[in-house]
Amino acid sequence: MRAFFVQIKCELGKSYEVATAIADAEIASEIFSTAGEYDLLVKFYLKDNEDIGHFIANKVQTLAGIRDTFTIVTFKAF
Repeated sequence: MRAFFVQIKCELGKSYEVATAIADAEIASEIFSTAGEYDLLVKFYLKDNEDIGHFIANKVQTLAGIRDTFTIVTFKAF
């Protein structure tokens, strides 16, 4: 399994609804609210042979209330 993070920018006033939708979909390991340019930081895990881009495009960006995403691919945990 490999971990990666997605920063999510939500429509104004929709960050809690987006976080709840992600939690309800049971696709994320952890969901954090953040301050700054993005509203949420979400940690995901996928199997090594699964396509991150396909997952983001079809499972994350399709959720209502999401305006933008920024994906951070990780390599090694220390």
